[in-house]
Amino acid sequence: MTDQDTIPPMLDAAAARRAERRRFLQLAGGASIAAGGLALLSACGGDDDDDNGPAPNPSPSPTPTPTSTSNADRAALNFALQLEYLQAQYFSYATTGAGLDAALLTGTGTPGAVTGGSTVPFTDAVIAACAREIAQDARARVVALRTLIAAEGVAQPAINISGAADGAFTTAARNATTVGAGELFNPYANEDNFLLGAFFLQDVIVTAYKGLVALANLNATREAFTGIAGAQAYHAGFIRTAIYERPAIRAQTVTLSNYRDSLDGGADLDQGVVGANGAANITPADGNGITFSRSAPQVLNVLYLNKAAVSSGGFFPAGLNGDVKTSAAN
Repeated sequence: MTDQDTIPPMLDAAAARRAERRRFLQLAGGASIAAGGLALLSACGGDDDDDNGPAPNPSPSPTPTPTSTSNADRAALNFALQLEYLQAQYFSYATTGAGLDAALLTGTGTPGAVTGGSTVPFTDAVIAACAREIAQDARARVVALRTLIAAEGVAQPAINISGAADGAFTTAARNATTVGAGELFNPYANEDNFLLGAFFLQDVIVTAYKGLVALANLNATREAFTGIAGAQAYHAGFIRTAIYERPAIRAQTVTLSNYRDSLDGGADLDQGVVGANGAANITPADGNGITFSRSAPQVLNVLYLNKAAVSSGGFFPAGLNGDVKTSAAN
């Protein structure tokens, strides 16, 4: 199922939602919402307030300074948009040999180019077909999020999806001991490598959206994140299943998973696709069958390939655009 089943219905009401949001901010005081929302986003706190509740009765005061959408929703949407840039470029290059159209990469902040990326020599027709679908879905999400946030969307930052010696994938694989210290990990060399590269990114994105859903204040944002989280989970499930069907690369997901776990904090939550005695572990869930979430800073720890509080590195060599840029101090 593509995003056409989840996001477009929400986008039909996007203009009305934006008008509703502006009115709410004028009544409630946009500045306080911005400060509180961004603090929650950085600290991975939840805020389940709905924008459909009764509007407060403002006391006489000077006209507030217009804030547009400078609130937690804008920060979260732009953070999500940059995750989609990364995923869409990886799958687009892998399936077509080219990246996203330049018209989809514009916005506020510092624009950046993509380093790396090439066509994967697929031999399995099923994997090739599903990879093309994921690429199409990822592109559609870029369009949907850019439409939702309108003029306040950020430009694509610099992205590194290279398998060269200085590429993000090789750095991650070496740090994870998936390959040796002097070896390269080129995710475009063959289907096995492509699936492992997709596994590294896709699992992180699923946990990112689970964390973002709880932070959305506006219905339009919450509906978008919920729908995207479902689509991303479908994609991650396919990738993990395809890897499990290839016993030769199952163990490599464990090393990559352990490496991600070493970056995002002390809790041991991340999981490979194989469990005890070779059992399938398609869903990285807890004892209740629920997958875990990462805060935005924890997501950046993994994507920057750094457990310290930094503002760039790894897959985003110049950092992100927008309000959320710094990883956590783990």
